[in-house]
Amino acid sequence: MKPSPMEMTARDVVARLRESGHIAYFAGGCVRDMVRDRIPKDFDIATDARPEVVQQLFSRTHAVGVHFGVILVLENNFQFEVATFRSDDAYIDGRHPSAVHFSSPEEDAKRRDFTINGMFYDPVAEKVIDFIGGCADIAAKLVRAIGDPAQRFAEDRLRMLRAVRLATILDYKIDKQTWDALLANAGSINEISAERIRDELIRIFLSPNRARGWDLLDSSGLMRAVLPEIDEMKGCKQPEQFHPEGDVFEHTRLMLRFLPEQVSVPLVFSVLLHDVAKPRTATVDETGRIRFSGHDRMGAEMTEKIMRRLRFSGAEIDATVEMVRQHMVFKDVPKMREAKLKRFIARPTFDDELELHRVDCEGSHRMLDNYEFLLRKREEFASEPIIPPPLVRGDDLIALGLKPGPRFGEILEAVETRQLEGNLRTREEALEWVQREYAQSEKH
Repeated sequence: MKPSPMEMTARDVVARLRESGHIAYFAGGCVRDMVRDRIPKDFDIATDARPEVVQQLFSRTHAVGVHFGVILVLENNFQFEVATFRSDDAYIDGRHPSAVHFSSPEEDAKRRDFTINGMFYDPVAEKVIDFIGGCADIAAKLVRAIGDPAQRFAEDRLRMLRAVRLATILDYKIDKQTWDALLANAGSINEISAERIRDELIRIFLSPNRARGWDLLDSSGLMRAVLPEIDEMKGCKQPEQFHPEGDVFEHTRLMLRFLPEQVSVPLVFSVLLHDVAKPRTATVDETGRIRFSGHDRMGAEMTEKIMRRLRFSGAEIDATVEMVRQHMVFKDVPKMREAKLKRFIARPTFDDELELHRVDCEGSHRMLDNYEFLLRKREEFASEPIIPPPLVRGDDLIALGLKPGPRFGEILEAVETRQLEGNLRTREEALEWVQREYAQSEKH
């Protein structure tokens, strides 16, 4: 495989360190990718050169973690983390070592998280340097902690989620000892920041293998710790005629499997959370039918709380909340007047909502009539702007002698409704209609 421009530049960085008499290797995830014949997304470099030496050798650098021996080197518009080989003292806060000591490649490999991430690659000799059995675990498709898994997880709790993410993305199994330590320690995951948890969850659920990620989060106890509201869906029964697949938890898991490979964050999190309020709204009516009245509205409120707790961006929260709030409207679309339907389709979240509706149907009764109806309508409306420029504006109403006030919004919406339905086509027709319906009545 021909090296990418980034890899060529990374090789140049290693060469410059070597020319100055230092050891330098590629390290971590990029080596794992190379062993697996994949193109690495980035390159980290490990060296025995001290941080201050690295800064002297390269003209453009940032000290991102001098205490941990990490310097960011900028070359050819690429950036590389260049880290000095180190060993760590005890971790006191579940994330950072109390002290670091610069050391040898072997010592450095032993402090890393998983064997598949703990190898080095010598780009001069073109060989993998593997002190911890990483190559064997790649061959066996195993995620295995280096050394004592419980100790690795105590050093940085995030490694538990990272184990699940690696097993999900690579479709690997988690080694038994590592899994046992994960089960024993899952409850302590919330000792780390919400932002770090959120980033791992996003990577797990953006993976095409997301249903496997769901299963690993569930069976490890991490789901219960970070998303207890989803864990509550277990055993929440649904009417069998609409949901032959089972309870709310099983329905949601099934929906993940029907999603396309590429999804947005709001789409996949709206799938996870669209029915999150069902356990809290479940009732049985006099006929014995299970109902979840208002689960869409309460679900939207719960979704906002959950996503704020996990520090999602405002835009991601707004889009996901809107999608959860609207997901039950889809059952009514064939009965909508054209103006309402056009406004519904014109909303910015509609494309993702349509996909949410499709997988909601696929993961339950399998009836796609409304989905197909909306596809036809979207096609039909595509020849012109779905919400065209307004025929009448506020200053037109003032020119007709109407007094500005709350009624203006009502009048403009009434004009737009008739425009969307094709009853008013020109500015003249619209002004005439307003004159007749509103201006005359105000004069009398």
